[in-house]
Amino acid sequence: MKMKKSAAVFILFLLCSLAMVQSEYSPVYIGSQEGFKEADKISSLPGQPLVNFDQFSGYVTIDPSAGRAFFYYFAESEDPSNKPLVLWINGGPTCSSLGIGAFEEIGPFRVNRSGKTLAQNEFAWNNLANILFLESPVGVGFSYSNTSSNDVIRDTEVALDTYAFLVNWLERFPEYKTRDSFLAGESYAGHYVPQLAQLILNNNKITNQTIINLAGIAIGNPNIDYETRLYGLYDYLSQHALISDEIHEGIVLNCNFSSVDTVTEDCKTVTNQAKEARGNTYLYDLYAPLCTSFSPSPSTLDFNPCADQDVLVYLNTPQVQESIHANATASIQGTCGLSLEFDQFLVLTVLPVIQELMTANISVWIFSGDTGGVIPVTSVKYAINQLGPPTVKTPWYPWYSQCEVGGYVVEYENLIFLTVRGAGHFVPYYQPARAVTFFTAFIEGKLPSPQQKN
Repeated sequence: MKMKKSAAVFILFLLCSLAMVQSEYSPVYIGSQEGFKEADKISSLPGQPLVNFDQFSGYVTIDPSAGRAFFYYFAESEDPSNKPLVLWINGGPTCSSLGIGAFEEIGPFRVNRSGKTLAQNEFAWNNLANILFLESPVGVGFSYSNTSSNDVIRDTEVALDTYAFLVNWLERFPEYKTRDSFLAGESYAGHYVPQLAQLILNNNKITNQTIINLAGIAIGNPNIDYETRLYGLYDYLSQHALISDEIHEGIVLNCNFSSVDTVTEDCKTVTNQAKEARGNTYLYDLYAPLCTSFSPSPSTLDFNPCADQDVLVYLNTPQVQESIHANATASIQGTCGLSLEFDQFLVLTVLPVIQELMTANISVWIFSGDTGGVIPVTSVKYAINQLGPPTVKTPWYPWYSQCEVGGYVVEYENLIFLTVRGAGHFVPYYQPARAVTFFTAFIEGKLPSPQQKN
């Protein structure tokens, strides 16, 4: 019976994909979405606890001629009608928003160590908003292309594809067309999110184009500027005593990170020395234990260091893939670091895009975990300083979560920068409660509380 239903859905997919709606004003493919929402509804994920919200997942065609489609997972709130829409995109590039974002960070469930069952995440962001997770670019997770998956992937193509996805998804879920929408993500989503926001705002000006009510963006530990990222990284390693003063001085004297071409062999030699000096530390969180055979159960920790492995086991289970309507031949090889050819050095900085968004009457937030070393808080601060620096409206102060300092925040003119204390690169993974606190402030359009609350 399940096989017949899947075949019917696939036939419906092919027929509807042929119904392409275009006009002289429409720069993207828009296909008929009739029947897809009902087909995408998840009755239940294997091993999940009982919940009172709806889940959907499936494919949205973005280019039928190339056989290109994005995979999404959507977790509504228990009362979805009065809450905003948030599109979450992981970075990498090539990290899975389903594997990491949904099942390790902000989604409604976490995968238990067996890889077979799920536990409810009390700090899930769908308690506050309707969260849409997107597997992007093509080739990541369950997203696919029949003709171009091996091509070089560029930022501009990702932005266009993601915009096409969002426009078609809103046709599938039209009740969200008039809803306030937010974009959020981390790491290389520091490129994806601002570039998508820029495209949305530009296309909103086009007559007869889908209007997306973009209210704000939030990017975490973002890769937004090549030069300041690298200078900030080695300053951070030196400040945290992971490399010697001599190595740091060698980097200062020998390295010019203004472009890829200016990185000399002498610079590469001393940066390799820095890598050797810091040893086998986990750069995504300097103070987190590694996943080893000695790793204790996550019940004794604030987080599970082996979450990646558990998530891969779960998502590659045939029953799970059937429940989320993934292709029968699909598999996720890794939550990050997939073998896609990605030209991430074509655009070395997105600071001009962020400057443009700061004048666009939307909220612009940058958040940073202060124990992550991949794109550390120093890199983010250096990048923000390249923006002007912006005028300070609300000076730096500690904000609180669960009676403790959750981090620190400063409000600039049209930009909010916030740190999360004790969080690594994947902020909601390491500090879920503190992440919920600042996310609540973000969607409510206010600064987090400066006072300790009992």
